[in-house]
Amino acid sequence: MPAIYPFKALEFRAENGDLSTLIAPPYDVLDAKGKSKLLEANPNNIVAIDLPHTPAKELGPAAAYENAAVTLQALIAQSVLAQNQTPSIYAYRQTIGSGKAASSRSGMAVCVDAVSFGPRMGGGVLPHEETFSGPKEDRLALMRATNTQLSPIFGLHADEGGAATRIVSGVIAARPPDFRATMADGVLHEVWRVSDEGVIRAYQAALAGEDIFIADGHHRYSTGLTYLAELEKAGDVPPQHPARKSMMVLVGMSDPGLIIWPTHRVLGAMKHYTIDSFLKLAAEELHIEIVVGDLSKLNSQLEARGDLGEMRFGLFDFATKRGFVARPAQADPLLARFPERPKAWRELVVAYIQYVLVEQLAQPLMNGGEKISWAFPHTIAEVEAIGSGAETGAGGGSGFAQLAVIVRPTPLSAVRDVSRANELMPQKSTFFYPKLATGLFMYPLT
Repeated sequence: MPAIYPFKALEFRAENGDLSTLIAPPYDVLDAKGKSKLLEANPNNIVAIDLPHTPAKELGPAAAYENAAVTLQALIAQSVLAQNQTPSIYAYRQTIGSGKAASSRSGMAVCVDAVSFGPRMGGGVLPHEETFSGPKEDRLALMRATNTQLSPIFGLHADEGGAATRIVSGVIAARPPDFRATMADGVLHEVWRVSDEGVIRAYQAALAGEDIFIADGHHRYSTGLTYLAELEKAGDVPPQHPARKSMMVLVGMSDPGLIIWPTHRVLGAMKHYTIDSFLKLAAEELHIEIVVGDLSKLNSQLEARGDLGEMRFGLFDFATKRGFVARPAQADPLLARFPERPKAWRELVVAYIQYVLVEQLAQPLMNGGEKISWAFPHTIAEVEAIGSGAETGAGGGSGFAQLAVIVRPTPLSAVRDVSRANELMPQKSTFFYPKLATGLFMYPLT
């Protein structure tokens, strides 16, 4: 693993350590309505800085980023934000539910050497999915304006012996958290500052030699590398310059609370689409069975039909309310097109959907060769909302939705195997729930 370090984080100061109205979900799951709701509760919410314009899928106006920087400096001047003067790492626990139904995931916020993606001696930083150019342009403009990493990258490491996870658990068990927050989705976020040099050294030793698998934050990590490259091009950047590091929350794969949600696909705005024409085009590629009922029924049937294999998925046509479960008609269906790719990659349902259903069938034959418009919801409720014409943080809008593709979660083992093979999954292949909060700790780059 690249070396890890404690850092002097920029933190919100709040009475009793309750940051509930000051933190926010990551920028990429919020829309304008969600932003407004957070600011109505507290105008100092981090979203005023971290989401300067919506949707954050492309570069916004320059004034938006300038305003974000002004807001950041104003909150520092007002002591709403203050920098911790003791280098620290931060144990971070997220809890879903309560009582016997509660589930927790814990990790450690640290700074990591900002190295280029790929394997390397002693452990590398490995991406697992492709990215979009628009969000990277947006994040880079924001980083240039604020000179701050506002939210942490979510990194995984193998932790096969569980040593790092035990250190995190020990910190959490020893005393109450230094600050906490409960967000609108009910997830409890708790944070413990750790400045004890012995604990920091033990944690560093526990991660020695391990790879970091980027679970969430590919766009932001790439942005940090670009920001550093720009500084180097402009002049001398000393070895200890803050931009040579990246703020991450590291979670061991042995953590029992590590959960992956599915990322469904909703396709829309296809010029020549009907479900009957689609099924006819796909007849040689897919084994298809009808499912009677709504999207929830389809989702439950998809989970139950283990006999169809791991590459099964659901299809739902919004116009006719017809649903289907499907699987590739051939074994290893991506082998002929991608013989150089590892089998773990070729067995990804999301890869099959992108390269066969969309690029081979729908795009050329139902949309005149033009790119398909996508939305990427994570829950059946959000699929239904997009189907009804709503626009969510995942996309959509009035008259958009035509065909939903319902998938099961990508296995954690696939993330590890594909990353170690130095391959990338298609965009939006995974959704690690819950998302890390923005605003618990920030990393100044000056």
